[in-house]
Amino acid sequence: MSIAISAEPKIREVSVSEDMITAHPADGRAISMPLSWSWRLSEATPEQRKNFEIPGSGQGVRWPEIDEDISVEGMLSSAPARRPLKNS
Repeated sequence: MSIAISAEPKIREVSVSEDMITAHPADGRAISMPLSWSWRLSEATPEQRKNFEIPGSGQGVRWPEIDEDISVEGMLSSAPARRPLKNS
């Protein structure tokens, strides 16, 4: 008999402080990244930062009001989001 187990962490809870985003997967870990790594979140109001959802799969977090999505993979890759270049 074989059993398939997903190794991808599924987020069950998120907290956003003044300077950190922390995701809490169902496996008990905590994954944190600096708020400054998301220019949209760092420029958002505290109320906008609190308005997030965890889509059904639990593989990321979405802030619909500011159009920001951060995946578990993105948090684990340790890479800040780049601000898009403005067109002149």
